[in-house]
Amino acid sequence: MAQAYGRACCLEGFKAYYLKATELRDRLKKAADSGNTSRTVATLVKPSCLIVDEVGRCTFDKPCTDLFFDVVDRRYEKECPNTMILTSNTPTNNWDEFFTGDDTLLCTLDRLFDRASVFVMKGASFRGAELEIFSVESSPMAIKTNK
Repeated sequence: MAQAYGRACCLEGFKAYYLKATELRDRLKKAADSGNTSRTVATLVKPSCLIVDEVGRCTFDKPCTDLFFDVVDRRYEKECPNTMILTSNTPTNNWDEFFTGDDTLLCTLDRLFDRASVFVMKGASFRGAELEIFSVESSPMAIKTNK
């Protein structure tokens, strides 16, 4: 659904940017290490639609958590069309396991949920719908040997 929404944004002439949470963490870490945070944050604030997939599949250290907050905060203050989509298999009340810091995550979630639409999807995954299972069974074979 998130990718479909991003595609629809593109078809309407808006810019959308999709990345996995691990890619986001790596970009933020590289920016923090090189001191190039303002450019990286600006790049993530610019598109009308930012999609971060699989939140909870990696851990953000304190500098990355702080930069993630900066991205969310700047997007929150943005006046033009602005959507941020986060996907996760982990409920947000458990996200403190993945984001390191004091109250930074709480402040981030406060901004994310202020004007949010939340979709909770339950049920079987559509992945594997075309999966074919083959079962092979072997039976023991007795071999006569001459001694």
